[in-house]
Amino acid sequence: ESMCDIRFFKSARHCYDVAAKLIKYYEQDELYLNDVAYNLQQCIEKTLKAFLECRGVTVPQTHSIRKLISMSKNNGSVIIITDWIIQNQYEIETWKADTRYNFDISLELGRIRQGLEEVKRFLDINHMSDKLNPELTEEMKEKLRTKMPKNLVIHDNFEWNCYYSIFKKQLYL
Repeated sequence: ESMCDIRFFKSARHCYDVAAKLIKYYEQDELYLNDVAYNLQQCIEKTLKAFLECRGVTVPQTHSIRKLISMSKNNGSVIIITDWIIQNQYEIETWKADTRYNFDISLELGRIRQGLEEVKRFLDINHMSDKLNPELTEEMKEKLRTKMPKNLVIHDNFEWNCYYSIFKKQLYL
């Protein structure tokens, strides 16, 4: 059984939530905007890593979005990577280091807003949300339980959604 820790998914989702809260209150503050971009990058990175971990892939210490995208494709990760992330992977990568160490960087508010919207779409398409995936009927939950360790406790809709995304392919075999 692969090491699949749902806390990776929660941590990724938390990064998005932090970004969404920050932009709400500090959209005119450049330093806080950098933090928004940084958290969006972290959300994408952690989501890619979480899905890879659940495939049993040992994820290297990397912050490279393009490396993680390529690993996801090559290792049969079930993650759905949106076109926006694929098209903007180089820029997203710079949101990690540049926002931390380059004090001359000036991120455009419109670009960050778009990033926030697109990362939300990325999370939603992978069902990383608190709203229960409509496909998860009681019958499907029972089927899903058979794929998971017996002693596993699922605490909320978010966890149900993540496990469903992870095991979905196996459920329809």
